[in-house]
Amino acid sequence: MADDVSTLVVLVAACAAMAAVALGYAVAGQGARRRFRNRTARLRARHAPAGAAPVAAENLLVSDRMSSIAGLDALIRRFVPRPGALRARLARTGRRFSVGEYLLFCLLLGSVATAVRSLVFELPLLLAVLFGIVTALGPPHVIVGWMIKRRIKKFVAQFPEAIDLILRGLKAGLPVTESIRVVANEFPAPVGEEFRRVADAVALGEPLDKALWAAADRLDTPEFRFFVISLSVQSETGGNLTETLENLTDILRRRQQMKLKIKAMSSEARASAMILGSLPFVMFGIMMAVSGDYVMDLFTDPRGVLMVVAGLTSLGLGVAVMARMVRFEI
Repeated sequence: MADDVSTLVVLVAACAAMAAVALGYAVAGQGARRRFRNRTARLRARHAPAGAAPVAAENLLVSDRMSSIAGLDALIRRFVPRPGALRARLARTGRRFSVGEYLLFCLLLGSVATAVRSLVFELPLLLAVLFGIVTALGPPHVIVGWMIKRRIKKFVAQFPEAIDLILRGLKAGLPVTESIRVVANEFPAPVGEEFRRVADAVALGEPLDKALWAAADRLDTPEFRFFVISLSVQSETGGNLTETLENLTDILRRRQQMKLKIKAMSSEARASAMILGSLPFVMFGIMMAVSGDYVMDLFTDPRGVLMVVAGLTSLGLGVAVMARMVRFEI
């Protein structure tokens, strides 16, 4: 048993060291690229004509690389299932995360979790490895989903105002592409960032509907798809675009009001789920403070570990069911 533990510690330490070195190399390369973009932006601002609008220092080249490390890029393409979907999911966060950096962070997190469970809590080898795999896959996935949800929420909150600005530009006689450029310059991220990508793609010769559908695929939100469909239908069939966009802004604001109303009506059920879900952990903390040795049997005895796993699994299923019950699609 001691030989197994020592072997596990050596393997985990080696994996963690390799992941840390590779992640540091990737982050250092990203920092160099960020410093280059900052210097470019300062030089452009210094030598730009007076009164010229600021231009974002964006890299318009489309790269299909999964990592800045060539060997890691080849391994990702060979062994990771659906790396393109993972890259698209990371892009929805609005951060410049590469697939390689994400996987290296998962490997480092799982290695540390395995070592802590094996050395501190003295779990069996198989349970420690399983816990490390769950830790490597679960928390990063949840964090990325939370970042995507926060960015989409911010986008949806700003989006009706952006359409209002496009409406004012159309009423003033500006074409749709120039109105989109105005939104890109006037709004902060994420609305300004996404519209800037659309305007840059159109400036490089890409059709407007294709650039808008690419942005809709990146965002994956129904509000923006409504906007793209409205522009596509209007460009094919004709009609009053300003009236169409006015109706769209009214629909979007009504959707936001309905979401807030549903959130208020389901607040009691969500509060109950939070209270019921937190009670086991509160009681665990109280028992740890009163009699820590008694509670530690749950982690030192294999039967206790199985009980903890079963309890957390049933608790997670119950919370997931209650969260699903109070979630409504509009």
